[in-house]
Amino acid sequence: MKTRIISAVLLLLTVYFGTSHGARAFQRPSAEYLKMMQAIGLNETMRILIGIWAIGSAVLILFPKTFFLGNVARAILLLLMMALALASGNYKFAMIEIPFLAMPLILIYLGHPFKNGF
Repeated sequence: MKTRIISAVLLLLTVYFGTSHGARAFQRPSAEYLKMMQAIGLNETMRILIGIWAIGSAVLILFPKTFFLGNVARAILLLLMMALALASGNYKFAMIEIPFLAMPLILIYLGHPFKNGF
């Protein structure tokens, strides 16, 4: 029962972070956000595609049948962002992403909280 609660909390956090970060791609970016994206080599089109990817993977995580695929997609996205940050020399950005990368991996280990019903 404890693991289901932890899994449910992590699932909600992951979906929240995925949708909020993804939605940021469709808002007017702040100067600091644009500077950060340009520093890691992302243009406007790539920013929008990453936003769609983030929201799409967050939605997939909600459903037991696509839970694994959504978490893998989210982990790949986070690894990509970390790799781009490291390649551009932005180590702080890459290190900040580590807890976010851990979340989908822990969720895969714990499983979907409602895979066997309520």
